[in-house]
Amino acid sequence: MHFTYCPYCGTKLIDKEIGDEGMIPFCTNCSIPLWDMFTTSIIAAVVNECGEIALLRQNYVSTTNYVCVAGIMKIGEAAEETVIREVKEEIGQDVEKLEFIKSYSYEKKEMLMLGYKASVKKQDFEFSAEVDSVEWIKLEKALSLLREGSIGWQLVKTIIEQ
Repeated sequence: MHFTYCPYCGTKLIDKEIGDEGMIPFCTNCSIPLWDMFTTSIIAAVVNECGEIALLRQNYVSTTNYVCVAGIMKIGEAAEETVIREVKEEIGQDVEKLEFIKSYSYEKKEMLMLGYKASVKKQDFEFSAEVDSVEWIKLEKALSLLREGSIGWQLVKTIIEQ
């Protein structure tokens, strides 16, 4: 999000040089710079002890490809807490181990996505209303079911290559 007006007082912002940051939107009334903002979210490859990954169908995301568990971080929540919460909410699995893989810039949606491998013990799925279906898929088959080049595809590819 790029600010044009101050979110605190409504004053139209000016561009002001801020150290080595360059020209930054600045509120002369509040005397504060307002950097562009992005949403921080997580994306998780949920894998079990059988070498399978949980892949979801969420028709509001894609009607042709599977996706990984993903969700927005809440204020005051650590990224790891978000992964644990989202995996439980979306597919009913309990995360036993987390491994940070990589961060991904998702410019189209102005997001920073933090990619994790979430290890779980295989159990039946209990999924939320956001999820149309979910399946355990052999990890080596997963890339063919994800949209090539997508962040989920990149995350799973990295995990397979490890």
